[in-house]
Amino acid sequence: MGGDAPTALAGTCFDGTHAIERPVTLRLVGGDLHVSGDGIDRVVAAADLRWPEPTRHGARVLHFVQGGSVQCADSAAWDAWCTANGRAPGLVARMQGSWRWVLSSVAVLVVLALALQRWGIPALAEAVVGATPASVELAIGASALDAIDRLVMEPSRLPLPEQARLRAAFRRITEAQPAGTVPPWQLVFRHSRIGPNAFALPGGTLVMTDELVALFKEDDPVILGVLAHELGHVRQRHGLRMLVQGTVLAGVSALVFGDFSAVFAGAPAALGSASYSRDAEREADREAARLLKAAGISPLVMLRFFEVLADKLKRPRADESDTGSAWSGLSIASHPADAERIRLFQELARE
Repeated sequence: MGGDAPTALAGTCFDGTHAIERPVTLRLVGGDLHVSGDGIDRVVAAADLRWPEPTRHGARVLHFVQGGSVQCADSAAWDAWCTANGRAPGLVARMQGSWRWVLSSVAVLVVLALALQRWGIPALAEAVVGATPASVELAIGASALDAIDRLVMEPSRLPLPEQARLRAAFRRITEAQPAGTVPPWQLVFRHSRIGPNAFALPGGTLVMTDELVALFKEDDPVILGVLAHELGHVRQRHGLRMLVQGTVLAGVSALVFGDFSAVFAGAPAALGSASYSRDAEREADREAARLLKAAGISPLVMLRFFEVLADKLKRPRADESDTGSAWSGLSIASHPADAERIRLFQELARE
């Protein structure tokens, strides 16, 4: 502003007791504010002034610790007066008023958010999962199954001897593995409202629907391959890891947007429609191939699963108005693309 900048400023004063504004002249002398006008001659010490955060537009307000304030509707005049008296905006204020700085800050925040999601949250989830006792994981799985039963599942209509036969067949698969390499598991059957489905819950509960059994009736190797895939998720603790990562993401969102009410509300049921990462699905596919080969079953049996799935999606049943929703919960078909997974099983069969 140079020497032409004003050293006095016209404003209005409020005494903090009455809602009456009084025209005044403002001067800064040695950091103290001199307020003068009709019937007013007041000096407010520098320590008793509370300067406003600079903004791009709007009136300026200077508060007094002891009560009262002065205002100036002409923000440009106020800023020039402050600059002339050695109160130029600091670096933070100048950054806030610059679109270049704002856009740069947003870009940095986006990069940090992506890095947090890509590396930070998975690393944190890995540490949390590693420190979680098996008893806690079992409790989470039981709570999830209870929620799923209330929301989307009904008691199985599959005959008990058939359920027992499939459990025994899968037990023979797991018993072919080296001791200590198979996590504890239990297989339960449910009648589903969302069609053929199979998924694994934290703690080792494998859920298979009657509809999936019916779809692959008399094709036990495919059913066993599906169960082996889900057991792979259990062995790698993917369900618990997904829950931890989802909870952390929800917590970060709640921290940003100020609403924690739904952070944990949907967590148990969400486990029933697990949408694992591509890496997690590949890990589970490799686990399935390992279990099948050790039991003398070729991983190529899983190609029949994808063939039936593709045929199912092309020709919906009469009672399925939306095939996408009917199959959306089938976690082993959620990631990655079928063609990629078929190639993976073919490669694993050759190893």
